[in-house]
Amino acid sequence: MTTLHITVGDREQLREDALQFVQDVEADDLDEQEGKATLQFGTYDDFVDSLTPLRLELIRAIAEEAPESMREAARLVERDVSDVHSDLKQLEVLSILTLEAGGPSGAIQPVVPFDRIEVHIDYPLIDSGDADGAPASA
Repeated sequence: MTTLHITVGDREQLREDALQFVQDVEADDLDEQEGKATLQFGTYDDFVDSLTPLRLELIRAIAEEAPESMREAARLVERDVSDVHSDLKQLEVLSILTLEAGGPSGAIQPVVPFDRIEVHIDYPLIDSGDADGAPASA
């Protein structure tokens, strides 16, 4: 089973992970953990803007039905082809799916290479950025 791990929040950890990845690449020191598919969003707002309910429905339909074209994917979710095309391009940029040439009549075929998506959300309820603990003035 191939799982896409999505993490949300903790911008500092996101920055540290990116720096560590670059250092590991430069040192040619990647281990098996680096092969894990991970998508990180810095904020909850970034996450919900990118993975809307309509996009999640589209991802699921593609994973379950394996449509042979963007048009067929649009039919599966009963949406306009141009809207689905836009969503597919965004999902490709996020590496949640791929758009492969060679479908029927040269159609572009959307492919989801994952069986599952797991999401971890770090959503602090109290801002810990204020060092002295005093409330911010209005």
